[in-house]
Amino acid sequence: MFWPVNISRLELIQLPVAEIPHGTAMLLLGFFLVGFFLAFFFVRWMDRLRLADAETKANEIRHIAEEHAEVLIQNAELEIKKKELASKEEAEQELRKLREELHERERILNKRDDALAIQQDQLKKQEKLNETTQRKLSEKVQENNKRAAELDKLIQSERQTLYQISGLTKEEATRRILSELEDSLQQETGTIVARHEKKMKESCEELSREILLSALQRYSAAHTAEATTSTVDIPSDEMKGRIIGREGRNIRTFESITGVDVIIDDTPGVVIVSSFDTIRREVARLSLQKLILDGRIHPSRIEEIVYQTQNQLEKNIQKIGEAAALEVGFPGMHERIINLLGRLHYRTSYSQNVLRHSVEVAFLSGMIAEQLGLDERLARRCGLLHDIGKAADHEAEGGHPKIGADLLKRFGESRDVVMAALCHHDDFRVENVYTSIVAAADAASASRPGARRETLERYIRRMEELETIACKFKGVEQAFAIQAGRELRVIVSSKETTDEQAAKICRDIVHAFEEQLSYPGEIKVTVTRETRCVEIAK
Repeated sequence: MFWPVNISRLELIQLPVAEIPHGTAMLLLGFFLVGFFLAFFFVRWMDRLRLADAETKANEIRHIAEEHAEVLIQNAELEIKKKELASKEEAEQELRKLREELHERERILNKRDDALAIQQDQLKKQEKLNETTQRKLSEKVQENNKRAAELDKLIQSERQTLYQISGLTKEEATRRILSELEDSLQQETGTIVARHEKKMKESCEELSREILLSALQRYSAAHTAEATTSTVDIPSDEMKGRIIGREGRNIRTFESITGVDVIIDDTPGVVIVSSFDTIRREVARLSLQKLILDGRIHPSRIEEIVYQTQNQLEKNIQKIGEAAALEVGFPGMHERIINLLGRLHYRTSYSQNVLRHSVEVAFLSGMIAEQLGLDERLARRCGLLHDIGKAADHEAEGGHPKIGADLLKRFGESRDVVMAALCHHDDFRVENVYTSIVAAADAASASRPGARRETLERYIRRMEELETIACKFKGVEQAFAIQAGRELRVIVSSKETTDEQAAKICRDIVHAFEEQLSYPGEIKVTVTRETRCVEIAK
């Protein structure tokens, strides 16, 4: 790079060339050249300095750029690692979820395998029972054939004897022999038939008992005993006066609108609502609670609250009925039937909720029908609707079976469902297998211990009576009633009794039960006598 030289100043010198000395001109020229070269080298040196400075700045910029690039690369690598970790965590979560699902499916499959194994065992037992029965029948047939051959020989022998002794004609001897043979065969046939009928009855009772026990074991439901009286708590006894109102106008209005009796006595903090209609009693109870919370108790407000509560309760009844139908597996039933099912929620029978009883009978009926190879859904529908008449028995004349059958027939239910509602209490002749199933499930649900308060008390009293009677005998140390009172285990003293006396005690206890108690079925008594010798090695 060259710096420009200002020549115009030299041109301003107005000295004539001739006037400048030669030496001076050469000196000036030398200075000029020296200055020119100095300027040239100075410019080159400055250019090199600028170039070095630029290279230094470029190196610094490149270094900064490289550092920035390394930071960006490190950040990018960190982001990539974070994404990889997040992806890995998501994959692990999905894998964990899949494992849990696989474990759950494996558990369900194991349960199904266990159920299938149990069913297979039951089928094997049934097959063995059938094989045993068939073998016994074959033996009986062979025995009968053998006896028939012996009878033929006997007839021939008697015929020859009669011919020789009596001198009767062949026709007379034949008639006499046939008459005696007919009497003998009738007696033998009656004995065989009675014996087989007894065995068949025992086999049928055992099979029906197994079916009922299997259904009861498969279905497990909670039972709650509900009180039939409704009480309303009040914050203070001053509220009783406000409920009665001036000259009793509030309580008269409340009773006339709700159709219940309000009992206000000296009991502190409580007002009792009484009515045979459970729906009305529930409406009255809820309305009275709302009025107490609201504080405004006068005839117009009472009427408004009662109507609101009635509407709310009707909606709640519909929801309860829909939930019960959905629980049993029959959504979309007739709207009126749904309403009646909801009303059963507010009906009790011996302190047992009728709706929960109907749901339980439905499941038990379905399980029994399934084991018998019948239509499970139809049996469940029959069980669910068998007590539907109890929701309307206060509105129509007659018992709840007839009322329920009429309602179900009116709403288009099948003949099996109608007959189950009509005949499940043996009021009519039972000609339908589903009616028998529902009757058995109804009895199982109503009579199991704890289902009904009265049955529970009778059950406990029966167990105590069994143990008390057994403990009265001499030599009895302890007695335990088990299997819902169907079996009694007795422990006798080995010092006071012998084996023969223990057998006599067992017979005496059985005779005492037969004379003093009335009970369904049978009671098995087991007497145990043992001698224990205990030593301790130290």
